[in-house]
Amino acid sequence: MAYQKVFKRYELKYMLTGEQKDRVVKALQPYMSMDKYGRTTIRNIYFDTPDYILARHSIAKPDFKEKLRVRTYSQVVSDENVFVELKRKFDHVVYKRRVSIPEKAAMEWTSGAKAYGHSDRNTNQLCSEINYFLDYYKDLQPVMFLSYEREAYKMNPGLDDQDFRVTFDENILCRDHDLSLKSGVYGTPILDDGKVLMELKCSGGIPLWMVKILSEEKLYKTSFSKYGTAYTGLVLPELTAGSAEAVRERTSAAETKRSSAKSRRKTHRTHRLPHWAGFAAVAGKTA
Repeated sequence: MAYQKVFKRYELKYMLTGEQKDRVVKALQPYMSMDKYGRTTIRNIYFDTPDYILARHSIAKPDFKEKLRVRTYSQVVSDENVFVELKRKFDHVVYKRRVSIPEKAAMEWTSGAKAYGHSDRNTNQLCSEINYFLDYYKDLQPVMFLSYEREAYKMNPGLDDQDFRVTFDENILCRDHDLSLKSGVYGTPILDDGKVLMELKCSGGIPLWMVKILSEEKLYKTSFSKYGTAYTGLVLPELTAGSAEAVRERTSAAETKRSSAKSRRKTHRTHRLPHWAGFAAVAGKTA
């Protein structure tokens, strides 16, 4: 089955209420229609280092960032093909490379257990880019399951800007356990109740009619990373709590050590320096 392997586009994000989404969808009707997949549930597994270097870099909002994930548009039952995607963003432009391979091979490849190459020259070039990424970070592992329900709209036939797309993501859930595309969809929500994430995807400018819709609804571009938000809301508190506990343990150990040293000094003063007790009593202090 043919699929698009390489993407280069702008991805502009807007946070909507449910009511705003309904009005925007209605306003899109003369120009766009839902794509052939309809409303789908997208499942992703994100990969990172043990110290979450990719997530931490992402939430710092740098000029360049990258991420690796395995994605499917339906629950994996046996060993169906899934997408291994390498996504980079530089100077507001998104570059995405993806390869479709069986789920078992995808998980072995991205976890570093088994290398992967492809007989097709173009596909193998994409594999080489992903292999370089895997070799650069070396200790990548699956760290986050992230799912969401998506409605995707494409331009109606005959209109300009055929590469312009609009997507609406709702019920975005994350979890840092049960990291399998064969498992069901559940987890912690990362959007407030009633909120919808809208993305405009285009290689150039936004159509004027879309600009008008954004203006009428008073919608403004926002910065939002699903994986970064999941990390901040789910993983970071655990890491912070763990760090705080480690600090408390180190502090307690240091206090115990100081107390023990103080006790030894007191014993030394009492037994080796008997004049200390008399001096302390005269000075109104405790030996």
